[in-house]
Amino acid sequence: MEKSPLTEAQKNFISKVAVRVTQAKTLNLVDALGRTTFDGIAAPVDMPPYPRAIVEGFLVLCADTQNASEATPTEFRIVGQIKPGDEHCPTWQSGEAIEVVTGAITPESAVAVVRPWDAQRNGDTFSITRPFAPGFFIEAQGYDVRAGQLVVEPGMVLEAFELGQLAGMGIVDVQCATPPKVALFSSGDEVVPHTEPLKPGSILDGNSIMLAAAVKKAGGEANFYGIVKDDFDHFVSLLKTALSENDMIVISGGTAVGGRNFVSDLIKEVGELVLDGVQMRSGRPLIMGFSGNKPLVCVAGHPPEALRGFQLFGAPAIGRLLGQALMIPDDAT
Repeated sequence: MEKSPLTEAQKNFISKVAVRVTQAKTLNLVDALGRTTFDGIAAPVDMPPYPRAIVEGFLVLCADTQNASEATPTEFRIVGQIKPGDEHCPTWQSGEAIEVVTGAITPESAVAVVRPWDAQRNGDTFSITRPFAPGFFIEAQGYDVRAGQLVVEPGMVLEAFELGQLAGMGIVDVQCATPPKVALFSSGDEVVPHTEPLKPGSILDGNSIMLAAAVKKAGGEANFYGIVKDDFDHFVSLLKTALSENDMIVISGGTAVGGRNFVSDLIKEVGELVLDGVQMRSGRPLIMGFSGNKPLVCVAGHPPEALRGFQLFGAPAIGRLLGQALMIPDDAT
């Protein structure tokens, strides 16, 4: 299927963004939610770290069950109990059984768990009427993860499950990519700070707050450089300063001023223009470029379109800077 102009534009721009430009920082797991891993993480232990019962019942030697049938039930005597937290399972002899609770450690030998409803109990004895295979209702050591197995890939965003998995293996700290610094500009003579009274002909700046939140959500660190009026030379000077202090630039508004392709010319002045609008609804304000290896993402001034443009181009660019895998949909709408 032929890809849409938007999809092609995304791939063209995002594929050019440098992968992983930030450094590693050691973080405690409690501080790592939403952060991107810098290195892969291998399991230091098997999970589970020992064979364990996954239901409650009775531990029996499988060899003792082989002749059990409806016609010739096999009887066992309960001689002990094993609970979660016990370090060792008691030993038992042929014809005997150990009462077991879910999660308790089991021997590595050929044993099985007989569930209460698969047995006929009578005090300290019970009988069964069928054989049980080794490992029946027992989770083997390393069933989920083997020691040395890569459990977290480099460039993975750590969510609740991954953090819990790592904690369950005794991992305390992780190496995460530091957030790329993203300079934000709001542009336009009519734009005023959202803290000022609204006057006729002016527009309160909501984009700086909105895009700063979007940058943070994407994994970046937002630095607002203010509302810039339609003064080309002054804007160029501010851009150069921001480029020296940040890894990426985001500009909202100011696509065209007085018939001039204002933002496009800004990018050409400080770097290379790679995308000058997209063939789609509200696609003209989407202007992208680079200054060295630093992406410049320019979106509409209209807040809904500004956020949409950032989500389509800015957020994936931040992901690339963090070292995340390039994820471009087959077709974007």
